[in-house]
Amino acid sequence: MIILGIDPGLQVTGYGVIEKKDNKILYKSSGRIKTLNKELNLASRLKVIIEGLNEIINKYKPDCISIEKVFVNNNPNSTLLLGQARGAAISIAVINNLNVYEYTALQIKKSVVGNGHAKKFQVQSMIQKLLNLSSFASEDSSDALAAALCHAHSEEFLKRFSNVGKIKGGRLI
Repeated sequence: MIILGIDPGLQVTGYGVIEKKDNKILYKSSGRIKTLNKELNLASRLKVIIEGLNEIINKYKPDCISIEKVFVNNNPNSTLLLGQARGAAISIAVINNLNVYEYTALQIKKSVVGNGHAKKFQVQSMIQKLLNLSSFASEDSSDALAAALCHAHSEEFLKRFSNVGKIKGGRLI
């Protein structure tokens, strides 16, 4: 299974691609899609994110994406802009018929570091160790790889319990 992790942002969207083979997790790629040009309007920035992610999806052929849920921070305008970048990322995944899995920052950090309130450098350090990278990935790339790893760790659980509470042959399973 190939998982594309996405750390959405209007100025910088991080991405990370991993492959889960049996119990092994292999690093494929990571990077950032930047829309830092101040002359770009909102629609143009969203287009850059959509085109960048579409290129990554076409290159690595992920089976699904894992993306961080938006939290409401002190600045409502920033939250709205982040939500639009996140919506663009989810839209291109859906257009490409990919399942979308959403996790909170707390779930992602707890899955990777063991502490839901871990600092950025702790996430970067664990990503480097878990994926055997020669150096730290950028914060945005590390966060995206962490989202992908969170889903890789959760995927077996989700599969195992997806039928709980369903009726099969007249019996509750």
